This record gives sequence, structure tokens and C-alpha cells, in this order.
Amino acid sequence: MAYWLFKSEPNAWSWDDQVAKGGVGEEWNGVRNYQARNNMRLMEIGDLGFFYHSLKEKAVVGIVEVCALAHPDSTTDDPRWECVDIRAVRPVVKPVTLATCKADPRLENMALVKNTRLSVQPVTEAEWTIICEMAGVPF
Repeated sequence: MAYWLFKSEPNAWSWDDQVAKGGVGEEWNGVRNYQARNNMRLMEIGDLGFFYHSLKEKAVVGIVEVCALAHPDSTTDDPRWECVDIRAVRPVVKPVTLATCKADPRLENMALVKNTRLSVQPVTEAEWTIICEMAGVPF
């Protein structure tokens, strides 16, 4: 299993929106960055990810699961862009902010800390464990 982080502006697509989609999940569409697209191409069914609210909140607020492999993004006719589908698994008990991640030396090499603009990022198993502990999520 691999771990990921999906960033979203909560005014465009929030954790509550994701939860409302239920078990069928939703396309993680609209990504127009090659590195983020390539990350989605690597994903497998059942991979887990952090749902991250960007902008003002800048925090991990939930856990999601990949429920459909990379496929053409329905928001464009351009064949270069693909996306996966994700579904909500659970909210975190305590949101983990970007500031908290930056302050923890164990996370100094995390993509979120080093490349805050990338919308779909890999997360190592060690980083996953650390953030889950901070968030009060037993994984």
C-alpha cells in the first residue's frame, strides 16, 4: 500500500463535500500539473491518503481511500489529464496543520513541507504514521 496527500481549497471542494459523496467517492479532477498527474497514475485501489484543506486552514482534516484507478479526467477533452476517484474513510480527531508539520524535524523531508504547492503528493509510511499519531487516528 502507498500513501498520498490530496490538497483542496475548501471553498471549491471540502472534506464535507467528500464525505457527502459516500462510498462511491468522487473524481479528483481538475489537476493540471504533470507531477501530480503522474502521482495519480501510480496509485492503486485501496491506497490511503490525507485530505488536506489548503488556503487559510492549511491542515490535514481527513483520511481518504483510492477507489478507482487513473482514468481520463471528465472535466477536459485533453487526453493528457487523468485522475483517480477517492472516497472518505474517516475524519481526523485533531487537524494537523502545515505549521505543525514544519515544526516537527521528523517531517523535514516531507513533500508537504518541501513543496507546498503540489496538489497530489506521495507520503512515506513513516510520515503517515507520524501524522496519524498527531491527528489522533489509529492506523
